[in-house]
Amino acid sequence: MSAGAEARQYLRHHRSGVLSTISKKLAGYPFGSVTPFVLDDAARPVVLVSRLAEHTKNIEADPRASLIVADAGGDVQAGARLTLLGEAARAHDEGGALRARYLRYFPDAGRLFELGDFSLFYIEPRLLRFIGGFGDIKWIGAEACAPPASRLAAREEDILAHMNADHAHDLLDCCRHWHGRTVREARMIGIDCDGFDVRADGEVLRFDFEQPATDAAQAREALVTLARTARSSA
Repeated sequence: MSAGAEARQYLRHHRSGVLSTISKKLAGYPFGSVTPFVLDDAARPVVLVSRLAEHTKNIEADPRASLIVADAGGDVQAGARLTLLGEAARAHDEGGALRARYLRYFPDAGRLFELGDFSLFYIEPRLLRFIGGFGDIKWIGAEACAPPASRLAAREEDILAHMNADHAHDLLDCCRHWHGRTVREARMIGIDCDGFDVRADGEVLRFDFEQPATDAAQAREALVTLARTARSSA
């Protein structure tokens, strides 16, 4: 796996980080705060912020931003972490697919959308610094980290509906085999070229494909392989 693909996979395993923007209130100083995020079909982090939030004011004055994600617990300096640098911009979500994706990962955010002053912003990556562990340090360009061209985003909701209606038992098996979790309910909430995410009894679990899947047929093949492996281990 290339360094860019490894960094992208690492980012896909996280759903919150520290977003930093350049302060408008105290010019030139970085302003950071913890925020949840999802990735869009281009693997760009997408955050939900209020019109009144400091980040919104900062981005409108200067779009430069960074997002850092890190492994939780233990020695934070010994574990993996990733810093993404880029420019933030308001997302144009025609059709509402991005909002729907965000809500699948963070259903409680529905009340924030209802307030009317919250908007989705994405960060267009320019450069990433990925530390995989002690001595494993890489600077990675945005192009190297970008996912391959894929038609999955247009089919995502159809795939989720099919998997949750007809293959819920396979998702349960995958949770047991790949994560050691015996759960009562498992629902797929997102799929991308690198894998998929399942909400299992309230916890979001990530499942990686061995190879990127760029269309529904390849995704189906990857899902069948994972499900068969999980079933055979029962």
